[in-house]
Amino acid sequence: MTESLVEETGPADGYELPADGGRRPLDLLVWDAPNIDMTLANVIGARPTAASRPRFDAIAAWFVEGASEPQTEVEAAVFANVPPQHAASLQRWVEALRSFGYGVFARPKLQPDDDIDQSMLDHISVRAHSHQLRRLVVFSGDGRNFAEPLEDLARSGTEVVVVAFSEVAGYAISSELLRFIDIEDVPGAFAAPLDRVRLDALPVDGAWLKPTKSLRDAASAFTARRG
Repeated sequence: MTESLVEETGPADGYELPADGGRRPLDLLVWDAPNIDMTLANVIGARPTAASRPRFDAIAAWFVEGASEPQTEVEAAVFANVPPQHAASLQRWVEALRSFGYGVFARPKLQPDDDIDQSMLDHISVRAHSHQLRRLVVFSGDGRNFAEPLEDLARSGTEVVVVAFSEVAGYAISSELLRFIDIEDVPGAFAAPLDRVRLDALPVDGAWLKPTKSLRDAASAFTARRG
């Protein structure tokens, strides 16, 4: 990230650089809304409802409580794609996030492959230049785009924490440089336990895992594929 980009991007998101040129300590949280929404649907096998979505106020409290030091600045930002046809329905969600202390980077989703991953990486890079990035908490299970840059940051001395669902975050679980937390282990993150069975948290006596599709439906699908 060039110095000119740091200067250009810093004020645009509402966080001015220090007048004395110093780099203040910062704990940063970034939230990959498309990825978390998609992986939540995958792990519960259904479209998320209000009752099964994460509670951003509880997550903010957990993040602030875990700040590196009491005087360390804290910042949280949610990155979201906004399909034009859903703009009105997402307005209340965005305003709720802002009221909980989150900045929101919203980008229109005009093409199927439009994504916000690079915007997230750019923001992290800007903060790593403008501040002493003590702790970075990334809510995303996307190892393809985040594994390498996050491990580079960890090597430079930043504590990097990945928060996602254990079913889809193998890149963080297997990394020797990143710390992984399952999102359901964040206190109060969900109003009620999610309908999922975690293989990393099985009861000692084992657990029955119910089929997600009937045996007849699965057999019919196989027969149809064979023609």
